[in-house]
Amino acid sequence: MPRMERVLKDDAIQEKGERARMASFVGAMAIADLVKSTLGPKGMDKILQSTGRGRSVTVTNDGATILKSLHIDNPAAKVLVDISKVQDDEVGDGTTSVVVLAGELLREAEKLVNMKIHPMTIIAGYRMAAECARNALLQKTMDNKDNTDKFRSDLMNIAMTTLSSKILSQDKEYFAELAVDAVLRLKGSTNLESIQILKKPGGSLKDSFLDEGFILDKKIGLGQPKRIENANILVANTAMDTDKVKIYGARVRVDSMSKVADIEAAEKQKMREKVEKIIGHGINCFVNRQLIYNFPEELFADAGILAVEHADFEGIERLALVTGGDIASTFDNPESVKLGHCKLIEEIMIGEDRLIHFSGVAMGQACTIVLRGASEHVLDEAERSLHDALCVLSQTVNDTRVIFGGGWPEMVMSKEVDELARRTPGKKSHAIDAFSRALQAIPTIIADNAGLDSAELISQLRAEHHKENSTVGIDVISGGLGDMQKRGICEAFKVKQAIVLSATEAAEMILRVDEIITCAPRRREDRM
Repeated sequence: MPRMERVLKDDAIQEKGERARMASFVGAMAIADLVKSTLGPKGMDKILQSTGRGRSVTVTNDGATILKSLHIDNPAAKVLVDISKVQDDEVGDGTTSVVVLAGELLREAEKLVNMKIHPMTIIAGYRMAAECARNALLQKTMDNKDNTDKFRSDLMNIAMTTLSSKILSQDKEYFAELAVDAVLRLKGSTNLESIQILKKPGGSLKDSFLDEGFILDKKIGLGQPKRIENANILVANTAMDTDKVKIYGARVRVDSMSKVADIEAAEKQKMREKVEKIIGHGINCFVNRQLIYNFPEELFADAGILAVEHADFEGIERLALVTGGDIASTFDNPESVKLGHCKLIEEIMIGEDRLIHFSGVAMGQACTIVLRGASEHVLDEAERSLHDALCVLSQTVNDTRVIFGGGWPEMVMSKEVDELARRTPGKKSHAIDAFSRALQAIPTIIADNAGLDSAELISQLRAEHHKENSTVGIDVISGGLGDMQKRGICEAFKVKQAIVLSATEAAEMILRVDEIITCAPRRREDRM
């Protein structure tokens, strides 16, 4: 019997059919189980410790952050990590839910595959179910975009719901106010660039505040004006330290000390000319990314110009954006340089630090949220939570449809999908039925994480939802069912829609796999 020719290299591993599918399902479910415990208002956090230098520690319950930090070998698990990343980039919140839902869809699919239902049949069923679920939600959305007061309270509710599963849940009203104010200033743009988040350790989370304008994390130099009104700002990235001899490490031979003085004088003269060119722009504030040495600093102070050196790069990019200026590096033709403008520059104190505050900036929607907190880790997590809230709010301002939260949308979808399953003949109905069960898993997990009796609660919830237009969901605070409308627990429709569609697509992608080929690593030749 002739030996079968090997197609793949020696070390390549090939898994076919059942085994490949098992590996995918197991990997994906393991990832879903990992982040499952962070879901909902009573979800727990994870500590991630890196093995690199410094052993940096992150404490978070943001699904995307957790998954981004893991090194994963399983290809199916990587698909789930990707959908959580995309969910984070696209709508900012729901990163955990999307992974959990995809994991549940696969868990159900595994049972169906074992019942000898072909993966393509399952996929077709899932697609019908996802479409049906989305339409069910669409009919139940609320839209208050014409009534500003109502819309604002919708935004507040969404922000509080988003924050309630994060570290800021203790002061969620306070932070929801901050987030809603910041987002309403954007006037409908989803560009969060103009909302700056500054983290200053010290104080408690309650000491955080929102400030209009821009805060630059720098001190004002000595002997310079501490307050400037109607400022014209030149934002620059240029070297201001050539008052020392450093002509590319040149060696100069002189026959007396006075010649050295001449060279220095020439250098000084060059610097003075440069400063005069800069002053010629008619500015009273000069912000430079690089150092400003003592001599030019004196010249600026004499001219009554506030000079700020070493402004960090992100800060300076943002400052230029917010004040409406450009970053300049040559100063020969003042008419081509766009100056930034603001009404007032002054020095403020936050905790121990002095910062420079630019208020009344050209870009009216710009504002700064200053976060205070006990430690760096708390601040990082607070920033992530706030960022989620800001993303969701800015998306909601554009797409103003709102739905209730607390497991209510899942139950609404699940009920419709269930009815679709009863109407559908053939094997697809099993898949549609499975989709409905997977949707119910989300409220189940929310209840489990809060230590409640999930089986009991979900069956009560299902009964409630068979009545028309029920607004009942899980209220983890009281530990039972609650009216989501009275509790004001809302979510953005866009987020939920993204969760359902992404999770279905991810599950579908993993279901389509019937073979995993792991390529052989390249061998190093023994070089002697």
